[in-house]
Amino acid sequence: MTAEPEVDSTRPFAAFEWMLAWRYLRARRREGFISVIAGFSFLGITLGVATLIVVMSVMNGFREELLSKIVGVNGHIFVQPIDSPLTDYAEVAKRIEAVDGVSLAVPLVEGQALASSAQTGNNNGALVRGVREADLARIPYIAGTIREGTLAGFDEKGGVAIGRRLAEFLGVRVGDTLTIISPRGAATPMGVAPRIKSYPVVAIFEIGMSEFDSTFVFMPLPEAQNFFNRDGDVSVIEVFLRDADAVDAARDRIDAAAGRPIMMSDWRQRNRTFFSALEVERNVMFLILTLIVLVAALNIVSGLIMLVKDKGEDIAILRTMGATRGAIMRVFLITGASIGIVGTLAGFFLGLTIALNVESIRAFLSQLTNTNLFPAELYFLSRLPAVIEPGEVVTVVATAIILSLIATLYPSWRAARLDPVEALRYG
Repeated sequence: MTAEPEVDSTRPFAAFEWMLAWRYLRARRREGFISVIAGFSFLGITLGVATLIVVMSVMNGFREELLSKIVGVNGHIFVQPIDSPLTDYAEVAKRIEAVDGVSLAVPLVEGQALASSAQTGNNNGALVRGVREADLARIPYIAGTIREGTLAGFDEKGGVAIGRRLAEFLGVRVGDTLTIISPRGAATPMGVAPRIKSYPVVAIFEIGMSEFDSTFVFMPLPEAQNFFNRDGDVSVIEVFLRDADAVDAARDRIDAAAGRPIMMSDWRQRNRTFFSALEVERNVMFLILTLIVLVAALNIVSGLIMLVKDKGEDIAILRTMGATRGAIMRVFLITGASIGIVGTLAGFFLGLTIALNVESIRAFLSQLTNTNLFPAELYFLSRLPAVIEPGEVVTVVATAIILSLIATLYPSWRAARLDPVEALRYG
């Protein structure tokens, strides 16, 4: 006589299954150690999910802030001359600016120099940029970041605009004199003599990116042409697009509009290594931090296995009272899944709260410990950014829940396969 296959006549996830799962989750004196494991599992998943959300949001913020400021100051496409100097820069820039998708074309004279202050005697390397006043007022992150002075009458004043960090290092303010020294000056019988000239500081800007704020010096274009021995030409025309990702589509149109032989490069080529490194670091951090959630899920496995072993007699009695294997399996599925799902939700809210207030938290901790937890000299930016990507948050939450559910399968299956007779005999 063969045994009939067991039919689960109990309605799945009935009230008594939830009641049993809740009772198993509650701390009792005899299974207190099991409850401790469950608590650590819950805490591990909560911290893992929160850490993932915060770290990914901060790395997204880094990329967005760096991209917007690097591209906002330096342009999207760089047009350089071929065969002959770019003496017709005004006409070429005007034609390029009329191209569909182009918002601004800025002729520049650019050169390395040494900036020195007579007031303090300090000096620092500087990147000097000669630009027209009308263009400087339209460059993103320059006109809107003036902290002292003004750009009005920039061409007529013949002064310079410098970054705030450079001004602080040199100890100069608006109205003070800044000395610019270039190694490539006038040719003499004794060789090339350095060119030294002093300029009044007419404006101080703060872009918020330490590398720019500590090196950029803007001066009127005619003055820069004279200082760097440019014979009425410029070194490059920087083109700003309305959409930074539309570089490929704009290249052909700009080439046609230039009306002369030119060579073009774009922001992706100049910063490829930097942003590729950020992307790799972001992906590696996601994988590493996911291991925190995985370890917490493994704690669920060990906790449930111990709970099954401890509740062997209870399972046997339930089976003799008519509970099916499916019902027993669902009880332990609910027990383990509750830890994972509630822990994930707690981590979700904790992570969002920290990510939305990460700069305030950093400022508070810096003030509390009297230390600079985010030095701009090391991290480029003067504030800690965070950008929450909904798609990434959904991925983190879904990953944590799936790992938690997978972790409950084996202990639940083992509980369902427990032989009531053996459990009561050796219980």
